[in-house]
Amino acid sequence: MQDAKTKASFDSPRGRMAAGDALLNVPVNLLTMGLSRLGLLRKDLDYHLVRASMVLVFLLFGYQKWFEYEAQGLIPYISNGPLIWWMYPVFGVRGACWFLGVSEWLFGALLFWGFWNKKAGVLGALGGIASFVSTTTIIPFFPDGWAASAGGFPAMTENVAFLMKDVVLLAVSFYLLKHDLLRLSLAQHQETIPSATAASEMPSGADRKIA
Repeated sequence: MQDAKTKASFDSPRGRMAAGDALLNVPVNLLTMGLSRLGLLRKDLDYHLVRASMVLVFLLFGYQKWFEYEAQGLIPYISNGPLIWWMYPVFGVRGACWFLGVSEWLFGALLFWGFWNKKAGVLGALGGIASFVSTTTIIPFFPDGWAASAGGFPAMTENVAFLMKDVVLLAVSFYLLKHDLLRLSLAQHQETIPSATAASEMPSGADRKIA
């Protein structure tokens, strides 16, 4: 009788889900133990890795902007960017590329400084958001961005596929902005607690006279 009940419980959808969870627990637990021993589950490790990767991205992106091949390669993107088209009339083809290079190195430097100064990190993350909003908004306006031979949207051509990476980089910039603001808020809160405690412990004028 007991065996029949056990078999029926495993045959039910809930029983199969429980059995599947039990099977997954073994490799997940082993993976967790291994990563813990390697120190890869330390607090804020992912936060620091994300910041370091963005510093590297801006460093390399900015470096490209100083060469003619990159200036020519960016023409179709900047020309069709609703937020950055104005750079060609103002700076010219090479000047616009240099402007982007300086901006990307500045944002990367601020993000790097953000390892120690969260206010600088906030500025760098805001710069990243502005940069990647400018590039992702090119996608709807890029001519022949969707492959007609595959039925159009959502089949991307190479140029739109190149821009899609900036959707992820935009999300990463929001992630860094959020965490830097949270850390600034926490630091300010911790600074106000000792001040409020000290003020409450100071004797009033009447107390000093009595003493």
